[in-house]
Amino acid sequence: MAHETWVFRSRSWLPFEIADIVAVWHEYRIPILLSTFTLLMIFRTVLHLRSPRERIFYTPQISPPLPTEKVRLLDDKRVNGEKNPRRIVGGLKKRKSSEDAAQSGVRKIQVLVFFSSLTGATEKTATAFTEDLAKSTKNLEDSATTFPEPQLLDLSYIDYDDYFITPPKGEGGTQFFYLLLLPTYNIDTVLDNFLEHLQETHNDFRIDTAPLSRLLGYSVFGFGDREGWPTEEEGFCSQARDVDKWMAKLTGRKRAFPLGMGDSKMNAAERLREWMEGVGDVLGHIARTGGLGEGVVGSGDAVESDLEDLDEEDEVLFDEQKIAQGKTKLQKNDVLNDLEDIGSTLNKSSVDPSEPLEVDFTSYSKKTRPTPPPTVKEMVPKNSPTYNALTKQGYSIVGSHSGVKICRWTKSALRGRGSCYKFSFYGIASHQCMETTPSLSCSNKCVFCWRHGTNPVGTTWRWVVDPPDLIFAGVKTGHYQKIKMMRGVPGVRAERFAEAMRIRHCALSLVGEPIFYPHINEFTAMLHAEHISSFLVCNAQHPDQLATLKPVTQLYVSIDASNKESLRKIDRPLHRDFWERFNRCLDILRERRFEQRTVFRLTLVKGFNIEDEAEGYAALVEKGLPCFVEVKGVTYCGTSSSAGAGLTMQNVPFYEEVCAFVLALNTALAKRGLEYGIAAEHAHSCCILIASQRFRKEGKWHTRIDYERFFECLESRQPFRPEDYMGPETPEWATWGNGGFDPRDERVFRKGKNKVALTESQGEVMGE
Repeated sequence: MAHETWVFRSRSWLPFEIADIVAVWHEYRIPILLSTFTLLMIFRTVLHLRSPRERIFYTPQISPPLPTEKVRLLDDKRVNGEKNPRRIVGGLKKRKSSEDAAQSGVRKIQVLVFFSSLTGATEKTATAFTEDLAKSTKNLEDSATTFPEPQLLDLSYIDYDDYFITPPKGEGGTQFFYLLLLPTYNIDTVLDNFLEHLQETHNDFRIDTAPLSRLLGYSVFGFGDREGWPTEEEGFCSQARDVDKWMAKLTGRKRAFPLGMGDSKMNAAERLREWMEGVGDVLGHIARTGGLGEGVVGSGDAVESDLEDLDEEDEVLFDEQKIAQGKTKLQKNDVLNDLEDIGSTLNKSSVDPSEPLEVDFTSYSKKTRPTPPPTVKEMVPKNSPTYNALTKQGYSIVGSHSGVKICRWTKSALRGRGSCYKFSFYGIASHQCMETTPSLSCSNKCVFCWRHGTNPVGTTWRWVVDPPDLIFAGVKTGHYQKIKMMRGVPGVRAERFAEAMRIRHCALSLVGEPIFYPHINEFTAMLHAEHISSFLVCNAQHPDQLATLKPVTQLYVSIDASNKESLRKIDRPLHRDFWERFNRCLDILRERRFEQRTVFRLTLVKGFNIEDEAEGYAALVEKGLPCFVEVKGVTYCGTSSSAGAGLTMQNVPFYEEVCAFVLALNTALAKRGLEYGIAAEHAHSCCILIASQRFRKEGKWHTRIDYERFFECLESRQPFRPEDYMGPETPEWATWGNGGFDPRDERVFRKGKNKVALTESQGEVMGE
């Protein structure tokens, strides 16, 4: 046995060799660590330089996509020292050319995943679903078929005509496959308009009844809540079922996989996974055979068993086929049975042979069937997602479809920090102005709207109608409650607070379309009865309602584009004949120009409707001949929804750009011989007023309103003209070139800047 020498080190007995190593480590550990790290870094660098480098292309997914058509976002590169605004360009997002693939006979199958989401839950699910689908489709690729990355599209921000009248045109013969993930709500959402579009497309005689038959197929999955709708008959996943029905008609019954349905509170994830597996099997079958398989049109079986996909003529044929099949069956029985067996056969039948066969002719056609009365529902039910979203934004919901809200200018005027442009132009004190709307629904989805996805949309009124007296009392109560909440805010002036408790003006704007309300004339009459002026704003999409509108103090029409294509891109109207409706409204305004004050409201959005459109706007002014033209730069609200719709700070024009546009428009009007001029401005809100020379006397503009005179004219029940209630001279500080800020108030700059008092002599151009 070898003898070992032991020493005592650090209170432990160690062999001599180990103790020596530990001593060396404690003495030289820092140089050893640094040397080891240096060697590892040199080794890694050498391997990195020798290994081949691959370029990784990353295309960020756009969700939700921009309105009316697929959008390519320009990089925020500076050109001539300035950032470019986002602009809309047509077509789907282009991928690398597939001409070589098309020549080699490789088939490309592009899957488009459509979704609708109000609270964001479906969008989150759809995003994860699309990512999983992209992984599974890659496993299906072979030498003959490729699957580009699936695209996720929000139904709120696309133009239905681009996808649901004819399939998109892909590169190199790309074929498309549609998947739709849809929730069901008990309120009006964009899905109601989507369903209406599908139905109108199918019934439009100008369009083939199955315009989407070139699709490879489609499938729908619905999310519902069985607590609210226990069964399908009671509404569970009703909107998904309706979309599935109409898609079957439009595609020529190319339902690739049955409708999937899941309870969002119980089993939606499991049902969706099962549905995706089934869809994956179908896509694999298409990749192998080029078709959908048995049971679907084109597979050899021309008749589906689902009656919901049958048209009226098809249903008659189907009933006749059933009768013919029944007769054939009886004939076969007659052949098989002996004569003595006929009696027993008849005895087994429930039909009396001495009476004629009873036939229900009412079942032959849907036209003769009694249709159940339509269910009338509330536009914004309490505790609905829309109700909660609007109340969080500061709205007070009145009844089931009206709202009231105080704007920041009301709060500003109460604190002596300035009123909005309406005071500079027309003499409306912001703290005495009530902003309300009798209809929270709108027929447009404008890219600059502050309320993307939170207010109902629709082309026809299909909701409960609240009486005008209920709305009138409710909006006044809601407005006064919000004014009272300002009592404790620092800086509120006592005299203006007292004035604010007496409403003198009403701006019928906010979110929604006020003229959509069926009793709008009764509502404005209630305003006028209490000597409250009415400023009504409409979007030029409801000419029938506009034609029957009784005089208001001032009638606005939003003119957001100078041509059909620009209007479609920026306003995203729901009506398919939006341009015809737009022009009819301009004709009505031309007829009304001597009955009441009419205004064109131009909202300028950089990259959308400013560049080279002054001549087009001049043509529209010539067509409508309004009393005034308000030109205002768009206000960016900074919400993620507006960013998703293509609007960023780069789309907000500088005040100098708005001024340049107004000068160009004024020149274009003069070239056409139209008597207009630049009358006033309010640089603080980036707004400029062009007025007709009808409101210019002795070289002075008179754009303000004599409100008491207006009510006298109205109560006289005699015809009167806008000049009859023309007010005093426009203040010098409000005229063009003087800024337009009320010298009685104090301008307060944001971002911690010092307060700056603005007087008449300053006359500086300001923007914020």
